[in-house]
Amino acid sequence: MTQAQPALKVEDLHKSFVKGGRTLEVIRGADLVVGQGERVAIVGQSGSGKSTFLHLVGTLDLPTSGRIWIGPDEVTGRGLWRTDALRNQHIGFVFQFHHLLPDQDALRNVMMPALIGGETNSQAREAAAALLERVGLKDRMTHRPGELSGGEQQRVALARALVRAPSLLLADEPTGNLDPQTAQEVFDLLLELNAERGTTLMVVTHSQQLADSFPRCVRLTDGVFEELEQ
Repeated sequence: MTQAQPALKVEDLHKSFVKGGRTLEVIRGADLVVGQGERVAIVGQSGSGKSTFLHLVGTLDLPTSGRIWIGPDEVTGRGLWRTDALRNQHIGFVFQFHHLLPDQDALRNVMMPALIGGETNSQAREAAAALLERVGLKDRMTHRPGELSGGEQQRVALARALVRAPSLLLADEPTGNLDPQTAQEVFDLLLELNAERGTTLMVVTHSQQLADSFPRCVRLTDGVFEELEQ
């Protein structure tokens, strides 16, 4: 029996930055394999490189060296156009700060990745409306981000991340900018949608309570991963 293709594979990943003439090595040979549909929390001290790692996996930044696979596709060393296409089709993002388009309503914000991906206006609208209804914003679709609460904006961001039905969903402190009750509601919704869709989920969080709700947790320390018992 052949082993199932992992959703994500990272091999000997390095990332360094030059600041003030000094080289700062943040990721130092990290290795990680994540199975299809797996849910993984990433924890670590502030400044340990958690967000940097997520940006590398999500192809928002380039590693100094090392290799990354999303499913069967190696994403390191690809051309810009092919990388952009893979990201749009296979990767969804939820950030601490929503990064919504302020001049567009909730519906249009969620439609945008689908339109960029080549779907028709009617296809994108249908998918976006269904997701906004699922996250409890059926009556807020025509509101712009400035007319929505922080929790509502994060629900829009979650719907936007899922509109292309990505195989991998990356969330960087998705509830870090919300009050505790709203944060728990958004986090519960994130897990519900992940379970419904079978998406592979990786979440960076500083909250040990949130991390404890994941079946798998890894800690980034000195640029490499350590598996934690759950």
